[in-house]
Amino acid sequence: MTGDVSPAVWRATGLAWSAGTAALEWSTPGDGARRASALNLGAGLAFTTGADRRCTGLRRAGRRHDCPTASPLPPASRSAQCPACQTADRADSIAADTRLHDPRPFAVYLAHHGSTVKVGITAVERGQARLLEQGALASAFISSGTLIAARRVENLLGQALGLPDRVSTSRKRAARAHPGTAAERRADLLATVERVKSLSWPEGQTRTEPQITDHTPAYGLPATGLRPVAAILPPAPGQVIAGQIGCRIGTDLYLHTSPGLVLLDTRLLAGWALGRAEPGATLTAPLEPLTTPGNPDSPNDQASLF
Repeated sequence: MTGDVSPAVWRATGLAWSAGTAALEWSTPGDGARRASALNLGAGLAFTTGADRRCTGLRRAGRRHDCPTASPLPPASRSAQCPACQTADRADSIAADTRLHDPRPFAVYLAHHGSTVKVGITAVERGQARLLEQGALASAFISSGTLIAARRVENLLGQALGLPDRVSTSRKRAARAHPGTAAERRADLLATVERVKSLSWPEGQTRTEPQITDHTPAYGLPATGLRPVAAILPPAPGQVIAGQIGCRIGTDLYLHTSPGLVLLDTRLLAGWALGRAEPGATLTAPLEPLTTPGNPDSPNDQASLF
């Protein structure tokens, strides 16, 4: 069943990283209007969920295209796309290996996620954005070249060194409780780089001198870690989400609220019509108490695609 959506309704489309900063992006179906709201550390956040949540469509060549049916979305979905838009998205996707013709140069990187170092690829032109989107604590680029060769390097490091190409959301969140020091993360990445040096490199990717980047300052992640007391559950219409931004990392926000530090998975906001809350409004969205760092694995806790 489809529904009419007013062009005047602004809907959140997700948290995005650009030039080392985070913003909540918005769109208005039908007229192509787009905007972004900065998510600055220490800033207040206060909005009310609207009447419904609908599919955010898909991106092509940097532009967002509306869902043709404005399909309703269940509040608990971590995906902001309906099944039809997901299928269309994966039909032309780097992650799904359905866009191997992409002529841009691609880099291979190592990403530090606490107890795990993973391997991944990203378009060189995107710089550090891919690492910030996935919430990597630190990273190192190790080669660049063609897309197909980058995928071969990624597979090589997975098979020869056992490096994963995905890390679950729960593991990432757990790592934020005890992130360690920048020096420790640097040492872990350099040790992995040393293991990589013994491998024969596929043609089409040129090794580069690894430059370690620590991403925790961009997030506002304290050296002592994050231990939220609760996580915001999937909201319903008319609920208030409010707090002061203490940390933004990957697609997560950590908000200082009256109950304490609260985790907000912004994937749950995408597709909602959101309005400005009244001055002085407090958090009314339901909370799930957390007894361990981050969130436990659940059916909705999907592995990262990065």
